[in-house]
Amino acid sequence: MASEQHSERYNAKSVERKWQKVWDEKELFKAETAPTGRDTYYVLEMFPYPSGRIHIGHVRNYAMGDVIARYKRAKGFEVLHPMGWDAFGMPAENAAMKGNTHPKTWTYANIAEMRKQLKSMGLSLDWSREFATCDVEYYSKQQKLFLDFMKAGLAYRKNARVNWDPVDMTVLANEQVIDGKGWRSGAEVEQRELTQWFFKISDFSDDLLQSLDGLEDWPDKVKLMQANWIGKSRGLQMKFALTEPTHGFDALEIYTTRPDTLAGASFMAIAPEHPLALALAQENDALAKFNADVRKTGTSAEELEKAEKQGFDTGLTVKHPLYEDQTLPIYVANFVLMDYGTGAIFACPAHDQRDLDFARKYSLPVIDTFFAINDETPVKDEAFVPAKTEKVRFVNQPAGVEVATGQEAIDATIDWAEKNGLGEGREQFRLRDWGVSRQRYWGCPIPVVHCKDCGVVPEKEENLPVELPEDVSFDTPGNPLDRHPTWRDVPCPSCGKPAKRETDTMDTFVDSSWYFARFADPTVSTPTNVEAANKWLPVDQYIGGIEHAILHLLYSRFFARAMSITGHMDVTEPFKGLFTQGMVVHETYGDKDMGWFEPSELRMEDGGNGRRAFRLDNGEEVPIGSIEKMSKSKRNVVDPEDIIDSYGADTARWFVLSDSPPDRDVIWTEAGVEGAHRFVQRLWRLVNTIADTENKSGDTQADLALRKAAHKALANVDDMIPSLRYNSAVAQIYTLVNALEAAARAGNVSKPCLHEAIIITLQMIAPMMPHLAEECWATLGFEDLVSATPWPKVDREMLVEDEITLPVQINGKRKGEISVPVDADKNWVENHVLAQDFVQKALSGKEPKKLVVVPGRIVNVVI
Repeated sequence: MASEQHSERYNAKSVERKWQKVWDEKELFKAETAPTGRDTYYVLEMFPYPSGRIHIGHVRNYAMGDVIARYKRAKGFEVLHPMGWDAFGMPAENAAMKGNTHPKTWTYANIAEMRKQLKSMGLSLDWSREFATCDVEYYSKQQKLFLDFMKAGLAYRKNARVNWDPVDMTVLANEQVIDGKGWRSGAEVEQRELTQWFFKISDFSDDLLQSLDGLEDWPDKVKLMQANWIGKSRGLQMKFALTEPTHGFDALEIYTTRPDTLAGASFMAIAPEHPLALALAQENDALAKFNADVRKTGTSAEELEKAEKQGFDTGLTVKHPLYEDQTLPIYVANFVLMDYGTGAIFACPAHDQRDLDFARKYSLPVIDTFFAINDETPVKDEAFVPAKTEKVRFVNQPAGVEVATGQEAIDATIDWAEKNGLGEGREQFRLRDWGVSRQRYWGCPIPVVHCKDCGVVPEKEENLPVELPEDVSFDTPGNPLDRHPTWRDVPCPSCGKPAKRETDTMDTFVDSSWYFARFADPTVSTPTNVEAANKWLPVDQYIGGIEHAILHLLYSRFFARAMSITGHMDVTEPFKGLFTQGMVVHETYGDKDMGWFEPSELRMEDGGNGRRAFRLDNGEEVPIGSIEKMSKSKRNVVDPEDIIDSYGADTARWFVLSDSPPDRDVIWTEAGVEGAHRFVQRLWRLVNTIADTENKSGDTQADLALRKAAHKALANVDDMIPSLRYNSAVAQIYTLVNALEAAARAGNVSKPCLHEAIIITLQMIAPMMPHLAEECWATLGFEDLVSATPWPKVDREMLVEDEITLPVQINGKRKGEISVPVDADKNWVENHVLAQDFVQKALSGKEPKKLVVVPGRIVNVVI
């Protein structure tokens, strides 16, 4: 029964609040922890950092997850769709220093604001499972995991070279070192040896790599990024004998992945931290200064690659393993890393750019060991580095290889070296153990105590949690925990004597590496409820940005394995399906000279000279710049709250879902949003028109045509939503709505048929525009909720086509089309084509030279 009154325009603001309240009261999206026997589906978006405001990227990310969550519920699945907050980290401490507030106060105030904003989007989230990683309840369980990892040998301490900011007195990640200076303090960064905590992720290198093949629902580009980061290689480990033994060294051991270039060796290079370099520096002040200067640069391989190559000639040499009368000088070099291989290399400048740059600077030989097949031009300013799969012509190759791929030559050289006792072939991984120590306050405390007598002592589990103290000050640079004696100074859990807590806290990547498992049951007193974790995991669909494709996913995969080993769950791969969505981008307005302007500060005009932008305050024209990622610095940010206030959450959701494929960037435009809003109003008017339509019989063929259109759209959307092809699903809905509007105007379709088609339409839009769907559903007289209604079933008979449309070409150019029965034979089609007016006109009374019928595809008339 249709409602007797309806508003001419759809009022999103009041409607959305109404239905959100209904969903909350009915606890419609609450998942069961215990097994129920129903098929489960776990959809999870990467949880946000509580910065205080959601952005359009959040709208897209969470709308995408919400569509699949609502769809799977309608398909009968028991769905888990939770939300939490990645809440520890430096931004909160920086805010505390800047605004004289406590990190906890700042963080929880931001969470409250962002929760309100997310709820305004109408997301079908189970808010009863919400937690923040800074909740004591959460990080206490993380401390338990840490202790279990220690027992299993998966967490340990060792000395490591780190970036040290002497002003802020903290370790910096490589990306926080900018031009050799701390990103916040601007101080010259030092390289220091500090005792740090590590997770033994390297033990799982091969497993993490091999298991990528089983992740069939991950993007290939992400698997490739992970594989490259793990970096498995087979190379040669061998020794170069020192010409004169010194400081206990009689040889320099190296590991190389390009042993095929051994004939081109022209010098040796060792890292400043290599034991030989350190020993020599003790009696050589110039070398000691060189090593100290190198420590002021970044530690990442990328940064060292870009830095100017610097070296120090030790005066030592090694014997060339191929030529008895040749020696190679040993340099200490700033581009050699101690934590890869042995910290020593032989350099072949002709085939490695960094080696070539170094050789040119220090006037060292450049010896070609292979050439392109048809080019023997010697290397000059650019090293010749072909792919390992490319065939080249070798000269002076130790294994006697002449024409071969690089990989063939590598394998042959390793075999040759092993047979001649010069070295051993070894597999090595680029992946290094994960350093988790951070010298800051706002993080999960590491639950160990340092005792002079007992050494490093794990905290007793009954003493957990080790809570962060709240009475801290950020007036002095450095970690406030170091200056908090009542928190820091404690009795040793083992002997009871005075001891000190570990004041480092955990890397925030730790917090996000197991949250997916905690969501299975966030109330349990242990880190996980194993039964619940086994029920829900792995996550069926994980959604997030490509920027997290390496470390976050890799660390989560490690955690799943470590938690399995320590008995916290039985799943070793946390994410079955992965989708990396594109960004939301926007035009920029202004330039670096006049400054940047927000869209809300401008008036747009369309004219003969194209689109132009003018300032609202003074009318000055502002240049329209390139389309870029939304950023505060260029002020091209659109506030979702403004969009939701103006147009409603459904409009924002519909636009970000419909504008482009989900894995590509969305260009945010006011015209696009207005177009989405017009469709909302169109659909609202159409529903009310159909609700008010008199009940009468319709034309049989018209009814059949609309039913076919409805079930064809349903079948397609049914296929597109599970694969997250939302923009394609939207296109199907647009087509059906157009057909419905035409049918309603024509008045030749029965009300039951109109009713069936609009019901299917509303159920298809319900995952995307849930508030509008609910209001329209009620307008049609339904007393239940569309959000709780099973997904409609496709009538397969409606998918069977009686006729097909064939394009008709004349001399290869499309001139029209014809409809023919699906079972029409070739002669019938030929006669039907020749009877068409546009064909007869083209023939001008002549017979066609040729008539080609490709059954079911096309007809071509050759004149």
